[in-house]
Amino acid sequence: MRQILAGIKVLELGQLIAGPFAAKTLADFGAEIIKIEAPGEGDPLRKWRMLYEGTSVWWQAQSRNKESVCLDLRVPEGQAIARSLALEADVLVENFRPGTLEKWGLGWEELHRLNPRLIMLRISGYGQDGPRRDEPGFAAIGEAMAGLRYITGEPGGVPVRAGISLGDTIAGLHGAMGVLLALYERDARGGEGQMIDVALYESVFNLTESLLPEYSVFGAVRQPAGGALPGIAPSNAYPCADGQYILIAGNGDSIFKRLMGLIGRADLADDPALARNDGRAKRAAEIDAAIAKWTRHLKLEALLKRLLSAEVPAGRIYTAQDIASDAHYAARGAITTIKSADGLSVAMPAIFPKLSRNPGAIRQRAPTLGEHTDTVLLAAGITQAQITSLRLAGVIA
Repeated sequence: MRQILAGIKVLELGQLIAGPFAAKTLADFGAEIIKIEAPGEGDPLRKWRMLYEGTSVWWQAQSRNKESVCLDLRVPEGQAIARSLALEADVLVENFRPGTLEKWGLGWEELHRLNPRLIMLRISGYGQDGPRRDEPGFAAIGEAMAGLRYITGEPGGVPVRAGISLGDTIAGLHGAMGVLLALYERDARGGEGQMIDVALYESVFNLTESLLPEYSVFGAVRQPAGGALPGIAPSNAYPCADGQYILIAGNGDSIFKRLMGLIGRADLADDPALARNDGRAKRAAEIDAAIAKWTRHLKLEALLKRLLSAEVPAGRIYTAQDIASDAHYAARGAITTIKSADGLSVAMPAIFPKLSRNPGAIRQRAPTLGEHTDTVLLAAGITQAQITSLRLAGVIA
């Protein structure tokens, strides 16, 4: 089955999460990814989190469907090779601090002049312009600047993060979306290449729903609310008799009536003031207390069965172990397994979103460091003698 992005060549100069995640998304749907890594350690992600035989298992998921070329971009010889690869590329992905590529002679103006069809995705903490453009920016800082960190956590507690680098992956998804839009404009509308400027904080800010509109109209500053969804009631995490928590989303009008009937609170179900969400939001604490009084006397599994029979959305809070053993994940094919270069089987998320005709494919495992250096450079017209000389000089590895 032909992959939608087959024939699209992507030069990935980024490292760690945001840029490589964007490239991984394109790779899953057929794009050819040439990943440039520095000689020596390569992408720092290779050493992040838990390692097996010296390599991160996260790397196996993030770098599937990619080819690795070890190239020193800090020296003129390496920069010249990168320019030659960019001449043949459709897309270049980078997530260095703004100005870095310009110092290396690989900035947008230079590469656009050499290859007008090139699409350049640039991901950074604060964007390519503005007073903070030169500051280092990681996901945690972007999430905080976007307002997400302030509202995440328990009231009166220390602001907390989600536990994963949301800012990076959200920026990566925005970047992949930008590339697809730019490819469509170039190839279907007769356009040319363009530069896509993605800032981590803006990507998260784009997902903050009513946060700013409510402040602009009412002067309301949303506060942390723990497990609840402020202004939407009832929607919270409730204690169970076995020490676990259950998530219940009873905020639909008809769902709310069914939920109140199930917990024996016909008075709340029939209260006209609670018939719509705006009325329920004003009495969210009262409603949550009624639900918690019911849930804390039953175990999680019993609660799930009762709520399912009443057609009230509810769920457990999944751990990684729960995900790995869940029947629905398995039935949907949401988990896939890849064997690494050393034979380790690594489970990871499958390809999303699911397309009926062109569902994407995992064509190859994550590469070892510099695994494709020679084949990629030979295909770019660099001779074997030149490759040998460049390797002796430490420009490639």
